[in-house]
Amino acid sequence: MSRLSFLFREALVNLRRNALVVIGAVLAVFLSMGLAFAAIGVNEILRINTLAWQDGTHVMAFFKEESEGGMAAEAQIGLTQEVNGWEEVKEASYVDKAAAYLEFQQLFADRPDFVSAVDPATIPSSIRIKLNEISSWRDVQFRLQAMPTFQRVTTLGDQIDQLSSLSQGLRLAGLGLSLVLGTAAVILIANTIRMAIYARRDEVAIMKLVGASNWFIRVPFLLEGLIEGVLGAGLAVLTVWILFRNLAGAGEAIRLFTFDIDPGFFLSWGTAFVLFGAAAGVLGSLVGLSRYLREADGGRTAGAV
Repeated sequence: MSRLSFLFREALVNLRRNALVVIGAVLAVFLSMGLAFAAIGVNEILRINTLAWQDGTHVMAFFKEESEGGMAAEAQIGLTQEVNGWEEVKEASYVDKAAAYLEFQQLFADRPDFVSAVDPATIPSSIRIKLNEISSWRDVQFRLQAMPTFQRVTTLGDQIDQLSSLSQGLRLAGLGLSLVLGTAAVILIANTIRMAIYARRDEVAIMKLVGASNWFIRVPFLLEGLIEGVLGAGLAVLTVWILFRNLAGAGEAIRLFTFDIDPGFFLSWGTAFVLFGAAAGVLGSLVGLSRYLREADGGRTAGAV
């Protein structure tokens, strides 16, 4: 126990002696982990909204009025049942004029003047369609547009395709960013440890002369790198979590898009990032130590000869 406490005290001494360099290393880990974690968080927001849109109504077809050559309500219901039997369609539901106007009132409840100015008779009935596969939206849209009974057919297919492409691109960019910035963090921590060793080179040389093993010398520096990595990654996770919580609160006013992320996502990914920061710190320390200890061993052997 006394040996472990000694090694831990040595690590704290190293951190205190090289405070500016250590702060630089912690900031490097903080920036690299923070950017990577934020990219993953944005990708999660896109994934959540993509799934929500894919699970909702994909195609809406609005009927013409009878006076404009459209169908009667009974015929519209029959056509809805026909569309419901299409292979691409998961569910097709009929929304009559009364239900459509009620939905309109709810949607614009904060604008009563606008609602009162709209004649309920002008709100068209429609078919709301959920698809088995969102990728088939173009085929269904084309078939509906070919029917003269509809005045307009709308879909969110283009937006969903764009969102999916953006999500995939961001996922790849986040992975590449994590690798590049993680490597940069390891290199900076390695340089930090190397500078700490250089500052204490005489002390390390004396420890070698009195028979201290390489691992006894390594442990304080490994602890130093571990602390730097955990501090940087922990600060990054905490900062990104606070930013996304504020973003979720500000995004409540946007009805068509959600910024709310499950806390379990932050817990699992945050833990992974802190562990990665710790691993990066230890790896950086090993890299920084290996060359110096090899040179020290070589110099001692040459001196003995």
